[in-house]
Amino acid sequence: MTYLDTNIFVYAAINNLEIGEKCRRVILNASEGKEPAYTSVLTWDEVVYAIQKKEGREKALKEGKLFIQLPNISFLNATLAIINKAQEISEQYNLKPRDAIHAATALANGIKEIVSDDSDFDKIKELKRISP
Repeated sequence: MTYLDTNIFVYAAINNLEIGEKCRRVILNASEGKEPAYTSVLTWDEVVYAIQKKEGREKALKEGKLFIQLPNISFLNATLAIINKAQEISEQYNLKPRDAIHAATALANGIKEIVSDDSDFDKIKELKRISP
């Protein structure tokens, strides 16, 4: 069981370098059901926002639509309990709010591994970061 961070989806959509290819493979493996994969419903916001900043609104909306239709990737809800846990994680590990929400979402759902290119997750002793 792995949690997929936003940067996996963004790199897969707009990065033509090696990291983009690696992220596309991660998503392909998840989509094919090779390993259970999860992300937050809030990831959609980050994906669309990041792509819109780099590639424009049309590309962002197209990729946002594809993102929410990915098979075999489960979207986890953001609840008040998760936000409370994110607050604790942010304070304890000095993480940005969205990173804290991702970490809290994973941990609240019993997920101990996060696939991310963001080394900030290495600070969290309860999570193991897997680089794409």
